[in-house]
Amino acid sequence: MGYVSAVPVPQPRSERTDAAAAAAARSRRSLAAALLLGAVGAAVVLLASGQVWAEGTADTLGGRVPLEADGRDVTGVPAALAVVGLAALVAVFAVRRAGRLLVSALLALSGAGAAAAAFLGASGGSALTEQARRNTGDAAATVGGLTHTAWPYVTAAAGLLILLAGLLALRYGASWPAMSGRYEREAGRGGGARRAAPAADPDRPEELWKALDRGEDPTRDQ
Repeated sequence: MGYVSAVPVPQPRSERTDAAAAAAARSRRSLAAALLLGAVGAAVVLLASGQVWAEGTADTLGGRVPLEADGRDVTGVPAALAVVGLAALVAVFAVRRAGRLLVSALLALSGAGAAAAAFLGASGGSALTEQARRNTGDAAATVGGLTHTAWPYVTAAAGLLILLAGLLALRYGASWPAMSGRYEREAGRGGGARRAAPAADPDRPEELWKALDRGEDPTRDQ
């Protein structure tokens, strides 16, 4: 009668290596995609927010006056959230664990908020109405021939790119690299290693440059 061994068979090293390589490749691809989506999305939101979103005319005593409103006149929310998204995209690499999760969520929410605000602003005419009242001096002035351009929808699509970057960070961010611990260790020691470095010789320019590279003041002992 034979016996079946309960000892687990070790996984071949080649399989473990392949699995680790595949995981590393996924991490690199997701990181590159998140950086690209977040940066492009924020840049497009900021650019599109400065373009004309709505056009119309206001009737005055001298005739009709053309009016136009750019994205920031309609709503400043998308541009503001794009800046927040850029900051969150950079901050993802400065934090770990729970902090990275929170920053990734902020990145995703920034994109969602920018997209929603742009979409809601695509059909509004309040900005042009305010312009009409200012230009005519008539508090009851209205806008005629109101039309909207495609820029609000471009802004909304760019906000969705930021949202995708945040979702990638939420899904794969735990495997992304973080800020090097070298700087954290130096900060934790209070910069003692830097204080221990000898003062630069003012008669030797190369020493002054080296001191500046280390972040020291070469004139501190002058």
